[in-house]
Amino acid sequence: MCGIVGYIGGQSAVPILLEGLKRLEYRGYDSAGIAVVDGGRVDIRKAVGKLRNLEVQIGSQPPPGTIGIGHTRWATHGRVTERNAHPHETDGFVVVHNGIIENYAALREKLLAEGHHFQTETDTEVIVHLIAKHFVGDLTAAVQRALGEVVGAYAIAVLSADDPNTVVGARFGCPLVVGLGADAYFLASDVPAILPHTREVLFLDDGEVATLSREGVQISTLDGRTLTKEVRRITWDPMMAEKGGYKHFMLKEIFEQPRAVLDTFRSRVLPETGEIALDLGIPPAELAQANRILLTACGSSWHTALIGKFMLEGLARIPTEVDYSSEFRYRQPVLDQQTLFVGISQSGETADTIAAAREARRLGARILAISNAMDSTLPRESDGVFYTHAGPEIGVAASKTFTTQMVALYLLAIHLGLQRGTLHQSQGKQLVQDLLQIPRLMERVLEQEDTVAELARQFVTKRDFLYLGRGLCFPIALEGALKLKELAYIHAEGYAGGEMKHGPIALVDSDMPVVVLVPRGRVRDKILSNLEEIKARDGIMIAVGVEGDEDLRRMASHVLYVPDVPELLLPLLLVVPLQLLAYHIALRRGCDVDQPRNLAKSVTVE
Repeated sequence: MCGIVGYIGGQSAVPILLEGLKRLEYRGYDSAGIAVVDGGRVDIRKAVGKLRNLEVQIGSQPPPGTIGIGHTRWATHGRVTERNAHPHETDGFVVVHNGIIENYAALREKLLAEGHHFQTETDTEVIVHLIAKHFVGDLTAAVQRALGEVVGAYAIAVLSADDPNTVVGARFGCPLVVGLGADAYFLASDVPAILPHTREVLFLDDGEVATLSREGVQISTLDGRTLTKEVRRITWDPMMAEKGGYKHFMLKEIFEQPRAVLDTFRSRVLPETGEIALDLGIPPAELAQANRILLTACGSSWHTALIGKFMLEGLARIPTEVDYSSEFRYRQPVLDQQTLFVGISQSGETADTIAAAREARRLGARILAISNAMDSTLPRESDGVFYTHAGPEIGVAASKTFTTQMVALYLLAIHLGLQRGTLHQSQGKQLVQDLLQIPRLMERVLEQEDTVAELARQFVTKRDFLYLGRGLCFPIALEGALKLKELAYIHAEGYAGGEMKHGPIALVDSDMPVVVLVPRGRVRDKILSNLEEIKARDGIMIAVGVEGDEDLRRMASHVLYVPDVPELLLPLLLVVPLQLLAYHIALRRGCDVDQPRNLAKSVTVE
């Protein structure tokens, strides 16, 4: 959530700042602003709402200058107003900030007693007052001393009219990256903001400060020690983040899933032998010694973890638990060296999941990260990492990152099963062969978009939905309901089919759409009983089942089919029509499907 861009170089700063902020719009925001220093004077422009409002405010007379910082704010402390928008300034010092300052109230009270005057309702403003207070000619030293008083999470960028050739950035708990260009240097809260200008980057770690000048970049700690950091090269193609002819990033990313799934497994499987080649950073023998796995995540990643539990217990026969990252630290968890802790985060910057991983490490567990973001915080702090290869996901609501996380857990389960001897080589080969068919079969499901769009037309006015599934389909019911909430702002609940009679059935009437996921196998007859219960109460049923199940046409009002695949892989196909349904309902309701209200792509605060 929120976005930061900083620049110092030889070009006009404003176009570079605005371009960078546009590339961070996917993170979610409700106001935006920039600050540029020129001739010892700071020029700040801010606006509420989308970046186009800021562009209008800037107009045809952008502030001159070749050094500046920009920000998109997602409100935490203080209302959504132009005054509360970043950047914040006092006495020529300017700050933009991602995160939350936990002790801001005490700091504010102290600063007020010292004669400082505050203009906003935000927690961020205390930072700029502290910097001004500590400045004695060296901006970096002032930032270091100011942050020594701060408790909380932050990524900041700082300018000063008194030091007009320096941009200072620092992080603790929120991501910040430094870009190294040709006679130009950049700060950003995420890599896409600076990819058009450079692929050479430094990833800051907690407690590190970056000083950008026209001569180069220096990295130090909060206590002033100089550091040397490895330069990383980003291999993403910036064009992957363009819409490519699709109306929205969300739709593009739904349709990219066959490619993303293929990219996640193709370098990691040997189809001829069924071998799994996973270089996770943790020796296979150590992984195989785990007698318990704990999966932690938030949002869609938590739904992936629920599916991963079935995969890991079914194939590797390792007891597996699933926990919300936000709850993990607050229940006195019991872990040891035989516990494998798996943190799942598409961005690798989810604050709750990072905090959970740190607690698990303190308790002795081995840490494995599953993430889509190279060199993000969670992978860097883990013993091992499984990178999905979904490519940049700009839409706030997860789509291709969700399905590639499932593939990662499927491969991990096979790998552990082969290592532990719970799977024979021939079984592993068959499981791999089954996975190889998924991209092609996903494309077949996507061909039904027009059918799903027509369903959306019929249901666009409904205010409540119920999603039902059993077994592996239950997490997909949760994910389908979440997508409808996120994209279309419609109340929706996902339930396990067996819980239908324990409350939710009271909601079913002739105005209630119920989406029912119907697999083949052990739970099919059970879920068909749910269909009968809904039908008896005149509920409107949308059944999503496997090809050839003609009973569904008799029982349900509407039927969507996906190809029949082995049980563990069925969620990869079942989720696709639910994503499309949420997208098309949201589209007809006039919702912003790429940047839903109140949501952020990377939740970098607790």
